[in-house]
Amino acid sequence: MRHRKSTVSQLPPFLVSAPAKLIVFGEHAVVHKKASIAAALSLRSYLLVTPLPKHIRTITLKFPDIGIDQTWNIDDLPWDIFQRTDKKQFYFNSIQQLDSDLEEALEPHLFMFRDDKTKKAAKAFLYLYLSLGDKHSCGAVYSLRSTIPIGAGLGSSASVSVCLSTALQLQMGTLATPFNGMKPHETQLQLKRINNWAFVGEMCIHNFPSGVDNTVATGGKAVYFKRPNYQKPPQVKFLKNFPELPLLLVNTRQSRATSKLVASVSKLIESHEVIAGHLLDAIDKVSEEANEIITSEDFSPTQNNNPEFKRLLELVRINHGLLVSLGVSHPKLERIRELTDIYDVGATKLTGAGGGGCSFTLLKPNVKPAQMEALEARLAEEGFEKYETTLGGHGVGVMWPAVRNFGDGRGDVEITTELHLSAKGFGEVEALVGSTGPGWRYWSEWDPDVLNPLS
Repeated sequence: MRHRKSTVSQLPPFLVSAPAKLIVFGEHAVVHKKASIAAALSLRSYLLVTPLPKHIRTITLKFPDIGIDQTWNIDDLPWDIFQRTDKKQFYFNSIQQLDSDLEEALEPHLFMFRDDKTKKAAKAFLYLYLSLGDKHSCGAVYSLRSTIPIGAGLGSSASVSVCLSTALQLQMGTLATPFNGMKPHETQLQLKRINNWAFVGEMCIHNFPSGVDNTVATGGKAVYFKRPNYQKPPQVKFLKNFPELPLLLVNTRQSRATSKLVASVSKLIESHEVIAGHLLDAIDKVSEEANEIITSEDFSPTQNNNPEFKRLLELVRINHGLLVSLGVSHPKLERIRELTDIYDVGATKLTGAGGGGCSFTLLKPNVKPAQMEALEARLAEEGFEKYETTLGGHGVGVMWPAVRNFGDGRGDVEITTELHLSAKGFGEVEALVGSTGPGWRYWSEWDPDVLNPLS
């Protein structure tokens, strides 16, 4: 313990980043023990941790994107109940449900949050902080910025949960920063620990998450994911050769609540068990077939008249139609689908919980520039927002210390809390701390033959 306390007090400011995710196939069905395919997006969250001098006994969470700026006194937090022998969880634990006593102990420290979204985010932070730390932990400021549209079905909460899990375990000395020569088995163990505790953060926010969002945000690339039983680890197949699919990502700018949409599907299943069960089974088959196509040697997303790619386009349309039958589409999503059909650029489906949020269009090969320009102009005219993004990038990464050289003659620049929070908009955040810049290191891709996440 003395070694850990000493290590914590001497940490430099550091950054952690994790990606958004796009569910390509299987949303909603994955919550009900069916298969899904999800991939990492280049949109990301960035968490800057700035340790404070030892005599300052506070922690501060600053998350301006959702209006959080709150400070807690470390010594006033409910350490006793979190570290009771019958309650204490350790960094290597795999936790499948929250402890109601621990949740209740946090309530007096969350009373200031009136908005449900901010309260759940703060709860995730405190639950992880108290679970992974101890009452001797040093003070710090945690500032979060995100280039991920919040509440749009792109896994923004999972990205944040992965950042928090990683940063807190780095502070506690239970993770090592990535380095050349790190043994594969140690890499897998570290990713597993990050993913396990990110799942706990997701439970604080979504109650009963599938686990797919945090799995993608941890490992990057793409995964085939299925959780047949909540009491056992999920089936995870890491898709190492996932192709860079040509996508158009569009935000409806229509807000919605994931938990309410998930609950509405559960209610539909209760009311129409057989029919809704067949719909979920059909989505499962879509995900299974899509996995076979994507991993086939004959698959080419850029080749004209490739029969496998045509099948994939058909599966996108089918999956969307099944989700419409489950009642989770929205007129704005249907309008985007209508426009992409009118301009004949590809196949469109909602992604995430639906009810608004985002859609993606799997583009046909060699779509003419004039077609895309006309479509994009129409989308902008009707108030939709298009994102430039790529699929299948890095998972969680760290910049240690938070220092960058921008190549403009200033030399090394320390990323301070003030710099981090003053960046305006997605563009300035990316320019300041973007994951493609120098200084970032990533845990190498996990190998499913070595160790699956959440196992």
